[in-house]
Amino acid sequence: MKTDWPDLFQQVLQALPLTLLMIVIALICAIILGLVLAVIRIQRTPILSPIVRVYQSFIRSTPLLLQLFLVYFALPQVLMLIHIDINHFSRLFFVILAFTLHTGAYLSEVMRAGYLSVDYAQIEAGLTVGLSYRHILTHIIIPQALRNSLPNLTTQISDLVKNTSLAFTIGLVDMMGQIQLIIGNNYGLGMLQVYVVISIIYWIIALIIQGTLTLVDKKAQKPYQA
Repeated sequence: MKTDWPDLFQQVLQALPLTLLMIVIALICAIILGLVLAVIRIQRTPILSPIVRVYQSFIRSTPLLLQLFLVYFALPQVLMLIHIDINHFSRLFFVILAFTLHTGAYLSEVMRAGYLSVDYAQIEAGLTVGLSYRHILTHIIIPQALRNSLPNLTTQISDLVKNTSLAFTIGLVDMMGQIQLIIGNNYGLGMLQVYVVISIIYWIIALIIQGTLTLVDKKAQKPYQA
């Protein structure tokens, strides 16, 4: 059977907007969560810091698919114990929440490592010449921390893109969900072609993200070159 490649790409790309929406919203929320967690760890906030460490350990030690199922199936039941009903929430909400919790844990460590990578002598030098901590943070710490964190940040964003392929497991019709529908409608025929198409699309998205962050990294390196 001859494969109509343009039509196949068109069918899969119908779900691309939903996939991109998941990626963008989850990434924004994960960055915010990661920043909060990183600050707690850096400042060693009593009570909260040990809780954050346990949370990060759980996220690193369990499969993302399990975390997604816990958020989608278990969380509503737990909240019902305190009379909060979220069973009517969209599947998209649970997917974004799961990806946010997962990616945020990793980003918090990336941010913390970036902060700690800045030589403390530079901070002391800034304080010595009378700079405020806010000025030191915005002009010394953050630029260098961001530069040092970009390779790991690129990896985490690429992982988030790949992780969105699990959303179909709870019935959300993203790109992976779309190809399951295509395969089902064709009674399993053309599976190879469909998986080739979805692989190419994910690859292109990852290349765009990696290329963009590589350009950012090169620009970030310039001020620190001799």
